[in-house]
Amino acid sequence: MIGIIDYGLGNISAFLNIYKRLNIPCQAIQTPQDLEKIELSKIILPGVGAFDHAMVSLQKSGMREVLDRLVLEKKVPVLGICVGMQILAESSQEGLLPGLGWIKGQVKKIDKIKLQPHEPLPHMGWNQFNKISQASENLILKNLDQDPYFYFLHSYYFEPADSQHILATAHYGHDFCCMVNAENIYGIQCHPEKSHQNGMTLLKNFWEL
Repeated sequence: MIGIIDYGLGNISAFLNIYKRLNIPCQAIQTPQDLEKIELSKIILPGVGAFDHAMVSLQKSGMREVLDRLVLEKKVPVLGICVGMQILAESSQEGLLPGLGWIKGQVKKIDKIKLQPHEPLPHMGWNQFNKISQASENLILKNLDQDPYFYFLHSYYFEPADSQHILATAHYGHDFCCMVNAENIYGIQCHPEKSHQNGMTLLKNFWEL
């Protein structure tokens, strides 16, 4: 069972619809009791909006401590998406609150100085994933196009402290990390639920890990 963490942020129904289309069992998770009683083999942590708001919302949901235990102690695979990826970090230039700290690193703002006149912030629309050579064997990337396109909507990105945790980069003014992996913890900056076949393939790969 894949649990989609519903703490008031992210298009939960889009993920549920994709997994139902793929005949993969999934459920929206809204309480710590759901997290405790349902045997989850995978967790998706979506998110939209600002870093601090996401952290406050997750804390208010009561699910933070249970998630820490499932991810860090029981090693349940988790996929953070968009702001859900950013809060995997220790901190963000966007806010004042600490992140989950599941992967060491900081969230930084895309450098406006390096943007071309036709490149506004936020970075919105289709962009290309450049898979890092060291990540070529990572199963979450299997069956994707060589340099697949995904849909982005963001002004900040997660820069991990260890570059070995980067699976893919994208270019917008400058190269930035758009996918990370450290052990059972994955993060993706784009929106796979809006990225057609490549997004569906990636979400299926996550289930099959």
